[in-house]
Amino acid sequence: MTVTSVSPVPPGGTIGIIGGGQLGRMAALAAARLGYRTHIYCPEPDSPAAQVAAARTVATYDDAASLTAFAAQVDVVTFEFENIPADSVRLLSALVPVRPSWRVLEVAQDRIGEKQFFNDNGIGTAPWRPVTDAKALVEALDAIGRPAILKTTRFGYDGKGQVRIGPDTDPATAWAEIAGAAPAADYVPAVLEGFVDFAGEASVIVARGLDGSMAVFDPVWNVHTNHILDTSTVPAPLTPAQIEEAMAMARRVADSLDLVGILAVEMFLTRDGRLLANEMAPRPHNSGHWTIDACVTDQFEQFVRAVCGLPLGSPERHSDAVMTNLIGDDVAGWLDILRDPGAKLHLYGKAEARPGRKMGHVTRLAPKTG
Repeated sequence: MTVTSVSPVPPGGTIGIIGGGQLGRMAALAAARLGYRTHIYCPEPDSPAAQVAAARTVATYDDAASLTAFAAQVDVVTFEFENIPADSVRLLSALVPVRPSWRVLEVAQDRIGEKQFFNDNGIGTAPWRPVTDAKALVEALDAIGRPAILKTTRFGYDGKGQVRIGPDTDPATAWAEIAGAAPAADYVPAVLEGFVDFAGEASVIVARGLDGSMAVFDPVWNVHTNHILDTSTVPAPLTPAQIEEAMAMARRVADSLDLVGILAVEMFLTRDGRLLANEMAPRPHNSGHWTIDACVTDQFEQFVRAVCGLPLGSPERHSDAVMTNLIGDDVAGWLDILRDPGAKLHLYGKAEARPGRKMGHVTRLAPKTG
């Protein structure tokens, strides 16, 4: 663990955020509450984050000149999603503090590197094998068995870039589908994951500051529909021992990465009570949106505090909560949601509702029970 002594970015400073989605939007709103300006860098001219930011740069993520100009206008840089070139973040790191570091990004944006990282740190995962071609897929299936899931190693989220391989699936057909989804590159294009007979899915979000201090939010229970997160519920139906194990797993990952920022670790709970790491995301996470309304300090404020070198706030939960995503046309019910005095509605400023697109979320609170 590295402990760094650096002066914090004072209020009035500018946080550069790479990416313009809803996570950047909510981070920008949290930054404004603490007296910071935000500058959004993304290719889209009317991104959700730019709508609430002080400045924007509209450029591709590999535009070196635009990245250099962006760095000159901010005090610190962070990112709100992983699918950005690590080389671009490396370039920025030579010009301005970048938190989390490009090394953290490099691990998190590659599924093989991510799983190897978990295993190297004593954290269990589903069985997996790298897959370079159709022949390697057959060999991996012989080792792992069926059913299994073949995934691209990069650029996959919300169920994109993956194929389930059942007893009758032709490996050549599965490989053709994944090979077509994976961009040409010099990295291993796919990974085969063994099927996990799990009871459910949980996640834990941890913030880690420049001084190595950490603040961990309560684990949440996640339910997905069509590979997209539908609801997150807290408290999660875990035993006290499982709760402690899940939180310890998140702390270990953050510490081993020397993270400065915020991190979500998604995990499976197997039917025999084991917790297996699935994925990590070194930025605010959909399954942490409930914290906005149910915690002393929410995940977005913790993100800003960590990135700016401030003391972390309390992650204490003061209420039970159920967060429900509004996907696609679900957002059309916004008025009915507002008629419910107990519903907390958050909309993301997206002009067009499309199937599978996250348009907002609603959180409903209840008195804390555990």
